[in-house]
Amino acid sequence: MKNAEREASFSEQKVLHPVHLFIACLEEKTGALGEISLKVDLNKTSLNNLAENLNGKMESEFFCMTVTKEVVQIFESAFNYMKRYNQIYVNEGHLLKALLTDSSIKHKLSEEDKNTILTLGATSRDMIAHLGRYIFPRINSQTIRKAKKYDEIMLGNFVEEHFSKEWSHTIRSGFQKEKPSIYIAHNENDEIIGFSAFDVYRNKKGYFGPMGVVKTSRVKGIGNALLHHCLRDMKEIGYEYAIIGGAGPIGFYEKACRAVVIPSI
Repeated sequence: MKNAEREASFSEQKVLHPVHLFIACLEEKTGALGEISLKVDLNKTSLNNLAENLNGKMESEFFCMTVTKEVVQIFESAFNYMKRYNQIYVNEGHLLKALLTDSSIKHKLSEEDKNTILTLGATSRDMIAHLGRYIFPRINSQTIRKAKKYDEIMLGNFVEEHFSKEWSHTIRSGFQKEKPSIYIAHNENDEIIGFSAFDVYRNKKGYFGPMGVVKTSRVKGIGNALLHHCLRDMKEIGYEYAIIGGAGPIGFYEKACRAVVIPSI
């Protein structure tokens, strides 16, 4: 968003348009957006020309400069995507999806470019975390415990109710092991509020996930604690790397364990 403001500051009108947000996304070199600039060749000057005609100016709490009404609509759309996916933060994928609904931008892109942008920036991506020098961080572990055999039915039902049948099936399969590689988070009433696992998805070794925390208990460090309990076990087993399958949101794993997106082929 800061980079979008910088792009808009170079324009004659000094008004932020959707295209300035789009350019900022394309110029991002890290995370899910890092590959887009390598695989989508767009003319920045041509894109900037889309901002010549003003369609109405507004103030926005998210920016330090005037924006067009289309920018406000873009963020409203991004918020709707966030809610649809049962998430609590707007991420780059929500924003990209919303930006590609803007008439001026989508008419500037080929169908191939649109598909590439959505595939790279708006879908879940596999990530990898290096465990060679991993150190278990200082975190609150009081609400986290290793799952026992008797947790299978309760946890399986919890995962199916709050997440999906597919995840529930995956977690239930993890209880076939003598010692399930699954962790559970609970609240002060001993109710399950989250879970994490590794080596349970199709029995793939070194594969972290799935993990989930109920929406009402997010942003409390619970997901971070669940993740690190699994990573510590994986490190002790001897894994050099942890593969995080279908990671989302990507920013969480980048910050929590310095995981990086695995480039697409």
